[in-house]
Amino acid sequence: MKIVYTKNFPFKGYAAINLFGILFVRKDCKDQVDDQMINHESIHSAQMKEMLWIFFYLWYGIEYLIILIASPHTNQKDEYHEISFEEEAYNNENNPNYLSERKHYAWTKYLSIKSYKK
Repeated sequence: MKIVYTKNFPFKGYAAINLFGILFVRKDCKDQVDDQMINHESIHSAQMKEMLWIFFYLWYGIEYLIILIASPHTNQKDEYHEISFEEEAYNNENNPNYLSERKHYAWTKYLSIKSYKK
């Protein structure tokens, strides 16, 4: 995975963002780049490829908006973790063999009408 260190991108509050398989990391967050983060972002790269990139971003945005509307969470990070792509990546970021074992469209098993009640 190609990693690009930048001064002001992504925005403060975020250490890294994966765009089209390139990981952009804030220079002040270099110490956060570890095997777990690389694996997490590599899972996203696999998701992007199988959805031909543009559909990944469309689905991600639509799902995030639905969660924002339907969820009583007051913290955006809670809502962000509900996105199916993120659930797959977070649940498997500690498994270094996950990508070699992963089935195509594995993120779909994380799609569900969730109960947003606490």
